[in-house]
Parts: sequence; structure tokens; C-alpha cells
Amino acid sequence: MASKYSADTERVAVDAAQAGAMVRGIMAAKGCPDDIASEVAEHLIDSDWSGVESHGVWRILPYAGYYDSGYLKADVRPELKQNAQGAWIVDGHGGIGIPAMRIATQDVVTRAKAGGLAAIALQNVGHTGRLGAFAEEAAKQGCLMIIIGGGGRENWRLVAPYGGRKALMSTNPYSIGIPGGDRGPVVVDFATSAAAAGWVYGAKIAGAHLPEGVLIDKAGEPTTNPQDYFDGGAILTAGGAKGYALSVAAEMIAEALLGPATTECNWLMLAMDCSLYREPTQMQSIAEDILDEFRNCLPAAGFDKVEIPGEREAEARNRNAGQPVHLPLATWAQIVELADALDVIGGKAGAPARR
Repeated sequence: MASKYSADTERVAVDAAQAGAMVRGIMAAKGCPDDIASEVAEHLIDSDWSGVESHGVWRILPYAGYYDSGYLKADVRPELKQNAQGAWIVDGHGGIGIPAMRIATQDVVTRAKAGGLAAIALQNVGHTGRLGAFAEEAAKQGCLMIIIGGGGRENWRLVAPYGGRKALMSTNPYSIGIPGGDRGPVVVDFATSAAAAGWVYGAKIAGAHLPEGVLIDKAGEPTTNPQDYFDGGAILTAGGAKGYALSVAAEMIAEALLGPATTECNWLMLAMDCSLYREPTQMQSIAEDILDEFRNCLPAAGFDKVEIPGEREAEARNRNAGQPVHLPLATWAQIVELADALDVIGGKAGAPARR
């Protein structure tokens, strides 16, 4: 399992059905409709199966807190609509963003397949889950998909601008999906920060440390302790000035273009039907030639092989689907405690076997 947590983080193997029932039960106890609770649970478990722990089952803990504080609204549904200029928007009405992202993906891909190119914005949405899942879905349908998110600096001052030591920006993520070769789409999914905020929050809950180069403390000094971030530190940008430049571009798109971000971030999706330029089977053949050359590159010291973006997640999901999810022991204990307090079925269940 790929993880940014320290290697000595103690874990437990949790039956996926039990984990899903706990997530659904907690969300239902907070007032979420059953179908939204189920969709969120499936998405979080799929993220763990895909090896993207930062967006996995542990997220139910902050989600529950957001509902309690009123930051997220439980009894709302995303709405697909047009603005006064005729542009398409999904308005999340302050609810969890995962179903909003699904609706936006379905709409923009449908319109791209019909007309070649399409765009859609998302506003008033909470956490949107693992972006790569949506970019991958568009790519499977023959589209190039670009997703850019950002804004919400007033609520989410997480990342220091390059050359600074004060957290001023959000993690401003990007995802790109495009049909690939014989192994499926190429999917790029990254925060413009050195790590997604989920790794930092999750590490604190799990009692884990993070790699060097991710965090600075309030004095601007490097640290691996997530608590230093919460005590006034900041996340660094990915790749120094390059990650910072991408983050600034996302800020321009998300807030200067789309307007003030409420709840969390604003998002822009762009989709293009790849058949505008290349017949699908021909594109797949050429893509496989390109990707196979990269895979066969001799690995550098410290690496087993050269990987293609998105293939690690797809291989992990194929390997792990239906299997238990491996959660930090401290994280699972907090989920069980929360479920117990809410009288969620399974909350009083015995601890899973340790891995």
C-alpha cells in the first residue's frame, strides 16, 4: 500500500462492507439522504482500494464535523442549471461535493460527445472526493477531461506561496484524463501543494509523521510533524515555483473567473471528444507505443520500474476490490467511537484483526 504516513503506523484490516455501513450510517445520522450517503461511502472505499488513502474512508471524520458545525448542509442535492449567459453550472447548494462532481462529469461528457467541446463549472460544493475517479470516467468514454479547482482562501489557508512561510492558498488541485493504451486511460491527479491536505489531516488523526519536504512550521522551518502545521505552519508547494504557478492559475480560474468560492472550492471542467482529432483505435495504438517505451525505460536507483500516471491506481483497484481496507488503528478507533456515539449499527462491533 502506497502511503505518505510513517512506516511504523499501526493498521487494521477492516471489512469493506463494514466500513461502508459505518460511513453510510454516520452520514444518515447527520441527515444525509440514503442515496447520497451510499454514493459517498462507495467513493471513499474505492479511493482506499485505489491506494489513494488521503481521500479514503477516514474522510468520514471531518465530514461528520462539517455537518455538525453547519459548514456542510446534509439535506440538499446538487442542481444542474444554466447561468444568465447560458453557461452550465452544477450548484451544490452547500452539500458534499461528490455527487455534484458526478453530475457535472456526466453532463460535460454528454455534451462533448454531442458537440465536440464542452465546459461546466461547479459552485457551492463541499469536498469533491478523488478527482482522478471523474477524469478517468470521462477518458473511458473517449474524452480528454481537464478539471481545475481552487479558491476558498478565507476558509482554507493551507499552503504557503513559493518563497513565503505563511499559509495563504488552498491546495488548488488539477486532474487530467485522456484515453491511453491497452491498459486504459492516462490519469493525472495532483494537488499543487507538496501533499494533499488529506494527508496532513489524516496523519494527525493516525498519529503518523509525513515525509520531508511537505511541511514547514510557523517559523518557516522544515518539519515532518503534522501538528506543527496545525500550530501555525503551512504546506509547501509541489515542485517549488512550478506548483506555485499552477496554484496561482487555479486561483484565477476559480475565483477571478467563476466568482467567490463558497463552502470549499470552485471548479471548472473542460471536456473534448478525442475523435475530433483521432479515430479511437488508432489513438489507442499510438498511445500504447508511447507508454510502452516509457514503461521499458531502465529504472533509476531506488526505483523498481517506470510507471504511467493512473495505472498504479487502476492496478491497485483491480487487485484490492472486494478486499478489506487497511486503516490506521487510531483512525479506525475514532470512526468506531463516532459510530457508537450515534448508535450506528456496527459501531459496537469488535476491533478488526490487526494487519
